[in-house]
Amino acid sequence: MNKLNLLIVEGNIKKDTELFIKAAGSSVSENLKKLILKLEPMASIKIIHPGDDIEVSHVTKNLIDFNGVIFTGGAMRINDKTEEIKKHIAFAKKCFNSHKKIFAICWGLQICVVAAGGKVSKGKNGAHIGIASDVEINYNGKKHPIYKNKRIFFNTPAFNFDEVCRIPKDATILSSDKINNVMGLHFYVELSEIWGVQYHPDYFYSQTIALTKIRKDKLIDNNYFASIEDFEKNISYIKSEEKKLKFDDRCCEVKNWLNYIK
Repeated sequence: MNKLNLLIVEGNIKKDTELFIKAAGSSVSENLKKLILKLEPMASIKIIHPGDDIEVSHVTKNLIDFNGVIFTGGAMRINDKTEEIKKHIAFAKKCFNSHKKIFAICWGLQICVVAAGGKVSKGKNGAHIGIASDVEINYNGKKHPIYKNKRIFFNTPAFNFDEVCRIPKDATILSSDKINNVMGLHFYVELSEIWGVQYHPDYFYSQTIALTKIRKDKLIDNNYFASIEDFEKNISYIKSEEKKLKFDDRCCEVKNWLNYIK
């Protein structure tokens, strides 16, 4: 088969990208690009920023050329409803109308869900700060190709404060944990098929640790941790999981999607 031609949709605005580069070494989109090229060395990859009207205008004319689109994670909160966020949602809708295979990660999942008529709200059971523990693949997830070769219960890098609270029409929940009912989701919209995860198969734990540390004061001030001691316990826990997590286990959802769209 010809090499894959993929579009990555950057989920961060400039100031958040700068923070991610400082903490994790590269932008979210470049980080994901590195992972994809490790899995598919011959892939051709373009990165787009939905807030850039010129980029969007050019890419929209050529969406048919891409085998798949990946929406990355990001630091914005979708219910802030800024002009930038509205542009992200609008671009997702353009993709829906262009017969695309879509993989949506964390913020990307939330964008696609809202664009498809679902709803996102602040997590009622708290947040994932660097890690999601005991994510369980349900009956539907066990049958879905996204979780081929995945353990039924797994821990994974994750970082989100909001959650999908209403899924789009006819969507199927594939996995859950004690924090978020929707951790894996599959749905169709218009001419497109979306695989979505609320966690980060694209991140190393070392990156979520760095992001957690750089947000330390804000996390404690907003009561996500009762004390500095609790914060440090979380860091120690993630470090212990880092030693256990194998590359293929972490990113198999991305690998499975790439194989699916070939």
